[in-house]
Amino acid sequence: MAGSTVNGGISFWYARDGLPAPREPLPGDATADVCVIGGGYTGLWTAYYLKKAAPFLKITVLEARFCGYGASGRNGGWLYNGIAGRDRYARLHGHDAAVRLQRAMNDTVAEVVRTAAEERIDADIHAGGVLEVAYTPAQAARLKAFHAGELAFGEKDRVLRGARETAERVRVAGAVASTWTPHGARLHPVKLVKGLAAAVADLGVTVHESTPVTEIRPQHAVTPYGTVRAPYILRCTEGFTASVKGQRRTWLPMNSSMIATEPLPPEVWETIGWEGRETLGDMAHAYIYAQRTADDRIALGGRGVPYRYGSRTDNDGRTQPATVRALRDMLVRLFPTTAGVRIDHAWSGVLGVPRDWGATVTLDRSTGLGWAGGYVGSGVATANLAGRTLRDLIQRDSGQAGDTELTGLPWVNHRVRRWEPEPLRWLGVQAMYAAYRGADRRESAGLTVETDRIARLADRISGRG
Repeated sequence: MAGSTVNGGISFWYARDGLPAPREPLPGDATADVCVIGGGYTGLWTAYYLKKAAPFLKITVLEARFCGYGASGRNGGWLYNGIAGRDRYARLHGHDAAVRLQRAMNDTVAEVVRTAAEERIDADIHAGGVLEVAYTPAQAARLKAFHAGELAFGEKDRVLRGARETAERVRVAGAVASTWTPHGARLHPVKLVKGLAAAVADLGVTVHESTPVTEIRPQHAVTPYGTVRAPYILRCTEGFTASVKGQRRTWLPMNSSMIATEPLPPEVWETIGWEGRETLGDMAHAYIYAQRTADDRIALGGRGVPYRYGSRTDNDGRTQPATVRALRDMLVRLFPTTAGVRIDHAWSGVLGVPRDWGATVTLDRSTGLGWAGGYVGSGVATANLAGRTLRDLIQRDSGQAGDTELTGLPWVNHRVRRWEPEPLRWLGVQAMYAAYRGADRRESAGLTVETDRIARLADRISGRG
């Protein structure tokens, strides 16, 4: 089985069409009105919306490898309305401010779908919503609390389902309950990022690939090939932020790994259901995320080895054989009839985690430096909201526009302390995920009907709680 599985190659999402031909690197020193560092969703959406709003702007995007090399080309294809840090923003700025942030995220899902259609980007988008299931008593208690919390933040169209109703949607083995929201869609990540990069280039944005930025200073983005000078320098590097000089402890690059099965035959799908093609998650502490792809595979992900010492990132998506086995075991646990199917592809990527586990978007008006990210795995949609918010912040700062609803959201200009130095950082993450996995085992064994106390402690210590 292992010998037939492609491991790495960036991700399964590149398997059909191969890696893109790289655009030209930066040829030397250059100037721009706005320089965007990072050719993933955040950087591309920012360039897209800025250029649409102000076509006269000279915008340059610098990408270390090629657009979509990072999380934008490796994620699970969940376009959904979750945003990291909402509860913290409610505590800091009040419940109403967090409700406004949540409503903006709900609208963002529809905005991505609308814009993809407008730009004729065929990204296999299917708006089936998001289904999250529970299959232990402790998970069921968390799910009901989560569902009630989402209603409290204004999501009135969310639905709570029992075991029978859940099985009518997706037959997850042992599922006792689920919660579903319409604010979600499945998509093909690489088709979206390729289409977005093409749309940005068509608008007249300059995109240089194979151009790593080694240092960021006010009005300067320094690369091995030259320096781009611009009044606004925007860092949109998410899980690769630690590679930039002085940013090693800014966001922790958390690893996430995925597998994709072979296309499943109709008789297997008859045992699973999933006709609605909802994106699928669970309520475990070390949770999974999955989708039914357009060509009838299951793509499923989880944390695997969560962090590499010194904030190192992976080698073109390769993941550990033990992680592949663990993800396959989870697939079979969820859907026993997949026990004999082939795993065609396995890969890994990194996502950005701030010390308080909250996504942020910032523009420092005194320096012109801006950034967005720290999405903690929910970046497919959040990056779009970040891009539109950076657009509004720059237009306000440059006098082209005033305050908007987006510039007043509570995640704007949020600052957070840096991660601890090594080895404390590595030890902390290892201990946290060991605690979560242990909690999942105890909950699955029925040793507790409430959330495991060790997991609650880990939430508080890590900053997630």
